Amino acid sequence: MPRFKLTIEYAGTRYSGWQIQKNARTVQGEIDRGVRTVTGRNDFELYGSGRTDAGVHALAQVAHLDVSTTLPADTLVRRLNDELPADINILSAERVAHRFHARHDAVARRYLYQLARRRTAFAKHYVWCIKEPIDVGRMRAAARPLVGMQDFQSFAAGDEDASDRSTLVLVDRVDIAESGDLVLVAIEGSHFLWKMVRRIVGVLVETGRGGLDPAAAG
Repeated sequence: MPRFKLTIEYAGTRYSGWQIQKNARTVQGEIDRGVRTVTGRNDFELYGSGRTDAGVHALAQVAHLDVSTTLPADTLVRRLNDELPADINILSAERVAHRFHARHDAVARRYLYQLARRRTAFAKHYVWCIKEPIDVGRMRAAARPLVGMQDFQSFAAGDEDASDRSTLVLVDRVDIAESGDLVLVAIEGSHFLWKMVRRIVGVLVETGRGGLDPAAAG
């Protein structure tokens, strides 16, 4: 059975994250339905490099697809995109060896948050509008201690128990840049705990607002 590496972009506003769930619309669920329609197969595996939360968007989510088909990769991409909603798009597909695994072979994962310093009529699903002034210098000071291998249990969701899963995470970098009225926060690491990145950005924003001391944010 051939294995395809898929690279996918999507706007996650209308979806309850990546992973298939009962009684919820998900990105994986939409692609799963597309594969069934295009290939006529039910016996296949679609595996993502990681799960994303509800409303999260992706510029290049990687997945692998094991499916019995004679379709060339470029034809598979074209036919899948014909079946998918407009807010999900397969950027590319390529035949890969079975030793390739979307999750196990991922070398890093990167999240980008866009913070708007003013109210905007555009792209409201893609920015977080911050009404109060934010000090980027304070945010950068708070971000520095977050880099490295450490226990991020305090940034995990309340039901993420350290006894069930390690809360040690390697954060490779936290970059904060300014672009016009936007403040861009990029976080890259080995993997992330559930809601960890969202909570880190929340702490950085609160520090930028002056509500937290940068030394206490880590």
